[in-house]
Amino acid sequence: MKTKNSIIAIAKETIVTESDAIANLLNFIDDSFENSVKFIHNSKGRVIVTGIGKSAIIANKIVATLNSTGTPAIFMHAADAIHGDLGNVQKDDVLICISNSGNTPEIKVLVPLIKNYGNKIIALTGNPDSFLGKEADFILNSHVEKEACPNNLAPTSSTTAQLVLGDALAICLLNLNDFSSRDFAKYHPGGSLGKKLYLRVSDLVEKNEKPMVYPNSSVKDVIIEISEKRLGATAVIENNKIVGIITDGDIRRMLNKTDNFSKLTASDIMSKNPKTININAMAVDTLETMEAHNISQILVHDKDIYVGVVHIHDLIKEGIF
Repeated sequence: MKTKNSIIAIAKETIVTESDAIANLLNFIDDSFENSVKFIHNSKGRVIVTGIGKSAIIANKIVATLNSTGTPAIFMHAADAIHGDLGNVQKDDVLICISNSGNTPEIKVLVPLIKNYGNKIIALTGNPDSFLGKEADFILNSHVEKEACPNNLAPTSSTTAQLVLGDALAICLLNLNDFSSRDFAKYHPGGSLGKKLYLRVSDLVEKNEKPMVYPNSSVKDVIIEISEKRLGATAVIENNKIVGIITDGDIRRMLNKTDNFSKLTASDIMSKNPKTININAMAVDTLETMEAHNISQILVHDKDIYVGVVHIHDLIKEGIF
């Protein structure tokens, strides 16, 4: 049985081995890599990524990354390709074939068929001198000195290297395509990631009540307004413009200071010049402002006209926080 220290040592050795393998990829980013990127960028078709075994799993991830960063791609399993899935391949498509050895039986059958179709092949392989390497039009060299597996058998360093080269390819294409955060949001509309890129303050404030009192409002009216609107605060407005804010905390501090508040008004207990945000601002910017000033609510304005309140709970509910 492995001791705790030996387990930690093995884990660290695995990480070091794989990180060394990734660092060594810098030596393989050459003209062939550049030409591969340029060819895909100028192609009118899609990128079809294929492989078998662990390489097929990596191929799926590369496809997902390409699609999410603006380069249309599909996955085609190398074994299924020779049993009907070659029908996926269209005239202008570019094939990326992933195989560490470059000599698997499925690849040896598939590559000549692709070449007969007239499509260009990019080999992502650890063995440029292999069948795949020699038959391909471009080579992405993913060679690693050794696997992290102590028997040098289980695909570990090699699949990590494949994945990293796939990421490098995708990010180069992203830059060539001038793929912006707006484009990214278009492909990622769901979940917190997409919401950070498209959700605006206007989407949040319209769902909330609009608590407000006036400078001469009584403390009782202030407490009722905060309680009824359930946002933990109310704006103090004059001529439709924000002149202050009163929070639950302000009410508590007032009660600690005085026993007789019957003659106090909103202007006596409000915080002047409160933090505000424009209705067209991004929700994520709202979060940054609230975190920077350690506040739970922020007042929203539209051309200096008060329109409502956004609470930290609104951001939590949307998955922004």
